[in-house]
Amino acid sequence: SVSAAFREHLRHLGLQDFPCSLGSWNKSRFDVQTSPRGGQLGLGADPGGQEEAIPLGEDSPEARMELLSDQHSPWALPPDCSPQDQHLREMAVLTPELVCGSNIFQVFRSLRIIGKGVEVVDEGLLQLEQLEELILSANQISRITSANLPRMLKVLELCCNAVADLQDLCTRPPPELQHLGLGYNRLCSPSQDKYLTADFWPNLVSLDLSFNSFTDLLGLVSQLSSLQKLRILVLQGNPLALIPAYRGFLVDSLPKLSILDDIHVGPDERHQFHGLARRPELIRSEARVVVTIGEIKGIPDPSARQQLEAGSEAPVITYSYCVTYEF
Repeated sequence: SVSAAFREHLRHLGLQDFPCSLGSWNKSRFDVQTSPRGGQLGLGADPGGQEEAIPLGEDSPEARMELLSDQHSPWALPPDCSPQDQHLREMAVLTPELVCGSNIFQVFRSLRIIGKGVEVVDEGLLQLEQLEELILSANQISRITSANLPRMLKVLELCCNAVADLQDLCTRPPPELQHLGLGYNRLCSPSQDKYLTADFWPNLVSLDLSFNSFTDLLGLVSQLSSLQKLRILVLQGNPLALIPAYRGFLVDSLPKLSILDDIHVGPDERHQFHGLARRPELIRSEARVVVTIGEIKGIPDPSARQQLEAGSEAPVITYSYCVTYEF
């Protein structure tokens, strides 16, 4: 589950271990002191208004911060960790109370769990109430229940999973979602087209549907046209992208698009394809595919002539091959 992967991620960050968190290395600095009136001054307070000297056997915050930032330190994070991971560890040094216990759930704005074998997006994710970005690429998710997604979510990336049905995701989707990444999944038309409308995604700016199995260009465009805020669309890798008039039809049908398949849509291109959206008869459900073999290795060349001596009775060997393509 996502919750289990999240707990493992926290363990990997070591927020409760040296040089982070509370321990013998900073005990006196975070002792709760009592004021003359019986109230608490708070963590690390200095009633005299001056900095306290670091007691013997304890480390200064600056020294522990160096251990986090020095790439040769055994406590340094790997280079592929996100800036948020590094920021969380710095918080665990300077203000450990903010990342202690359940407080940690209020700190996360972005969560990246990539290639961890996650299959289930469980309700434990709702504890991350402030989460705005959720990246779950390269896992094994086939269905995702929208009721388990934080309501503040603005970015949801599900690239390289096994999602084949969007019904559960669209039951109660995050209302402020701006990017939805569904590339390299198992979605197909026409069964999933109806879930790609403004009724479910009123604030969607960016949509990635690349490398799925969408085939109905006219049906898909009729649904996408309701997404008034859509500016970025990726459809490459779908069978419908092989249709000769594919790009021109999309450019003219979705006049607010800025980027299609990672290529900027300019005014010249809009002028070139103007009026194509009103001629659906040009959109044929067929495509011509040309396959060229550049080089074959490891088998005898059938075109090579055998050099036989005059009068030789050696048999002549010929070769022929059958190459089959499956689409």
